[in-house]
Amino acid sequence: MVKLLYKPLSLLFGVLGGVVAGAIFKQLWKLVAGEDDAPDATDEDRRWREVLAAAALQGAIFAAVKAAVGRGGAVGVRRVTGTWPS
Repeated sequence: MVKLLYKPLSLLFGVLGGVVAGAIFKQLWKLVAGEDDAPDATDEDRRWREVLAAAALQGAIFAAVKAAVGRGGAVGVRRVTGTWPS
């Protein structure tokens, strides 16, 4: 039963985490690069270094937020139900 309830909530929190991660990345990119928008992979006016740095930073932020949301959700389920979701 815990698994059944945990899955939809984890999907919802995953989506919200993605939104939060996107906002964090946008603000951090402004701080680091001094630009409003990060370069796209197909932006011909950008150098490889810029494109790859932006992608690496974005990936690291999304992975960290995903791990924090997943771990927090599992801890929350254990607190409420006494069972760790598997």
